[in-house]
Amino acid sequence: MTRPLEIAFFPEASFGAALNCVGIAQELQRQGAVPVFICHPGFTGVFAEYGFKEYHLPETAASSAAAIADYWQEFTNTHVPHFNLDPLAQLPTYVAPTWKAIVETAMTVEDDLARLLGQIRPDAIVLDNVIMFPAIARAGCPWIRIVSCAETEIPDPAVPPYLSGLAPEDTAAIDIFSAAYQEATGSVHRRYNRFRKKHGLPALPAPLFLEPSPTLNLMLSPRVVRYARDIPLPPDRFVFLEGCVRKESQFEMPRLPVSDGPLVYVSFGSLGAVDTQLIKRMIAVFETIEARFLVNVGAMIEAYDRIPDNVHLGSWFPQPSVIGQAALVIHHGGNNSFCEALYHGVPSLVMPYCWDGHDNAQRAQATQVGRRIDRARWDAESLRDEINALLQDDTMRSKLAVVSDRMQRNPGTKRAAAEILGALTSEPAPHPAGAAPD
Repeated sequence: MTRPLEIAFFPEASFGAALNCVGIAQELQRQGAVPVFICHPGFTGVFAEYGFKEYHLPETAASSAAAIADYWQEFTNTHVPHFNLDPLAQLPTYVAPTWKAIVETAMTVEDDLARLLGQIRPDAIVLDNVIMFPAIARAGCPWIRIVSCAETEIPDPAVPPYLSGLAPEDTAAIDIFSAAYQEATGSVHRRYNRFRKKHGLPALPAPLFLEPSPTLNLMLSPRVVRYARDIPLPPDRFVFLEGCVRKESQFEMPRLPVSDGPLVYVSFGSLGAVDTQLIKRMIAVFETIEARFLVNVGAMIEAYDRIPDNVHLGSWFPQPSVIGQAALVIHHGGNNSFCEALYHGVPSLVMPYCWDGHDNAQRAQATQVGRRIDRARWDAESLRDEINALLQDDTMRSKLAVVSDRMQRNPGTKRAAAEILGALTSEPAPHPAGAAPD
């Protein structure tokens, strides 16, 4: 009797990547594998709460959960003004400093990650990140890449540049953005390539920080928002999923003093929750709309002292369960939030502030599954009009019902698990009923 495959997940230190990996791990576990998680400091207990074994990268004074929380709190506070800038203006002010922090994190954990992988000796490693760790490539087992950000992370002549928020037809702007991106990230990219060379990995062409896996690459972009690529991705190594939505506990809606009207869920992720002034302005508008609002304010809940009768604040929600009950989702364009809204057939009002949120916001509007609203250029009337228009848009809701049906009939978690196991056993993964090969 053969032992079950042990598969180590290593998501980046963000809740989007972490919870996406949870969904796939849940399905792998149901199919007989043994998923385990490698945790960055600060994520201890996140995966254990879902019943998975955790292996922890060692904490130092600089990498303790408290130190990391303080670092990112300060980093975010410093960059909140930059969230109001367009993607091009964010390149030197936000994107380049963020890549610098990401590269430094990869360099810091390299030796400890190598020791930990030597201890675990998994049958495969699943990496959901934006950067490669040499220890993974040298671990002596297959590694699998998850692209849980926007599809733009994998370049193609017909796909707009990663993090640009541009459309394919914006050719002049694309040329300007691409040149500015390489200029802004050139120094940190060269530093990263020196680090790779030191650990025996070949250099990557600018501006890439992560190569495709030679074994399997899982792309989370659902069909409705995908691009028509000039160069098709090899189907034996690149598999598109219909999103990837985890199983979550059932959310029981609290009874509000104003208890009627459609439900609107609002979340800008852990970084976006820091901007309490923005959310307070929005709450003042919510009070004037005939709807109920659930607002995820993260760790900043004590910053709010006046809450309207039709608004409920929380520091955390079981998001897939909440979105399944909502009529509209207002979010920052994070791929998890976007895919969960599509999975449940719910329109998105996307207010991006950084990273691939710009790309997903553009794609939501271009494919008519949501609308984009500028973070810095709205007033009470325009926000109210956008919310009411989306709540009343029956055409969009009908389109999303078709999208939701396709995604729910072909769950990304099941397809991902089948593809991973198929890649490790050299058996082709079966296509779910009703699903055509990509």
